Amino acid sequence: MDGGLMVTNEFNIVDLINLAVAIAIILAGTLSVFYIFVGGISFILSGGQEDKIKQAVHTIRYAIIGLIVTILSVTIIKIIGYVFGFDLLSLISWEKISFLMSDLIDRIVSGSASSVGGGTLR
Repeated sequence: MDGGLMVTNEFNIVDLINLAVAIAIILAGTLSVFYIFVGGISFILSGGQEDKIKQAVHTIRYAIIGLIVTILSVTIIKIIGYVFGFDLLSLISWEKISFLMSDLIDRIVSGSASSVGGGTLR
């Protein structure tokens, strides 16, 4: 083990949920930042044209709303669990998600293509 994930033959639904949440948070955050950047560039290059400015502002607005929804997802999960009568947050380990996010980002930055989350995290 090189400080990353240790993969065993065991795998369960909780590990899959934690991996999915980590990937979703990374993806949503990355896409939000990307679209804020795209909206900013569109705004700068709009040349004062009202329709292009409006489109750029909408792009930035929706990207920020998406980022806020991502950040508030814990509260949303808790509310959904309460409405349906079960505790969804008990399936989520924030320590594992934080570790997975860090490990996934390190692998992306370093260009490592090895499998992530193919078994139980230890």
